[in-house]
Amino acid sequence: MTERISVGTIADLQASAAQLTGLSDFGDVSYRTGLTTLLDSYAEDEELTPLGCKIKRAELRGALVARLLSEAAWTQYPASADVPIERPIFVTGLPRTGTTALHRLLCADPAAQGLEQWLCEVPQPRPPRDSWPDNPIFQHIQHGFEQFHAANPEFAGVHYIAADTVEECWQLLRQSAMSISYESLAHVPGYSAWLARQNWTPAYARHRRNLQLIGLNDAGKRWVLKNPSHLFALDALLAVYPDALIVQTHRDPRVAVASSCSLSALATRGHSTRFVGGTLGADQLDLLARGAALFAASRARHDPDRFVDVQYEDLVGDPVGTVAGVYAAFGLPFDEQVRAAVTAEDAASRAGARAPAHRYTLADFGLTGADVDARFADYVATHRPAPGTMDG
Repeated sequence: MTERISVGTIADLQASAAQLTGLSDFGDVSYRTGLTTLLDSYAEDEELTPLGCKIKRAELRGALVARLLSEAAWTQYPASADVPIERPIFVTGLPRTGTTALHRLLCADPAAQGLEQWLCEVPQPRPPRDSWPDNPIFQHIQHGFEQFHAANPEFAGVHYIAADTVEECWQLLRQSAMSISYESLAHVPGYSAWLARQNWTPAYARHRRNLQLIGLNDAGKRWVLKNPSHLFALDALLAVYPDALIVQTHRDPRVAVASSCSLSALATRGHSTRFVGGTLGADQLDLLARGAALFAASRARHDPDRFVDVQYEDLVGDPVGTVAGVYAAFGLPFDEQVRAAVTAEDAASRAGARAPAHRYTLADFGLTGADVDARFADYVATHRPAPGTMDG
């Protein structure tokens, strides 16, 4: 079989997505500008290997498949347009600052709902959970994750993921070809420059429509979502979700940047001859520093009572108490049922394949502590995260 030497074109990606689904309506065409820019950046800025081309193509085709499925489902379930989304909680912060752990603890509340990985990929009203193991689509996606973790056993200790885990909502933003996940997984300065100039509001409007669809059968539950991308688009997020509650997590930027670089390196191993080492480090330092600065500027324009700060050390030292503190700050009930559910999730997160295990250094990516300090001086002065160690 001939190795793939390009990611492809919009036309052939769309044709492939249409063939997989039997659908053809991609909705409005606004996503094509971002997708064109990203494809151009892959071709002009990146140095993808044949494996990298294959992976990026699958990712983009997956976003188009999800877009097709959303469009079809909105027609099939018109009542989803009327589903209320009230006071959703958004967890954000620099990557590797405890966002995943806190998100999953918050989602453990029986009155909450998160965005499960398989429903990001195949948007539809959430089926009854006891039907998932027999669902062929769920089985297929779960099998893919099992194969991935078997081939990359060290990844589970860094960021465990399965078809039924609640995950970041960047995949919903990818339907609009707008997500910093692309910048986190490749050297794409052309796309980065384009994305920095965009108004994210239409992408968040589509994000909301997808949540209404997925939550159609659980309309009474509060949404709890998580994504570092929200650092870059707080104004758009609050324009679409005007009553949203925001939790920002904090950790020593030296540790957060090093850990984020390590995760990106693991996730893209063998994909590129460019997005490695010092290039990866420089890209991630710039991306994360910009995100922290943008969020700080936007946050200052909004009601401070809408925000709660969580320090990584507090979350690690007392996870259940930290969740209780978030609930108290937002005036949410934290009864014994919620406490028991959060406690059980915390115990599960420390066991088996999900047990944390991660090692990294800034030097692996051509960075020094002074490099990070210079870009995060204002952030550290404002939030004063405790000095950390390079160990996950």
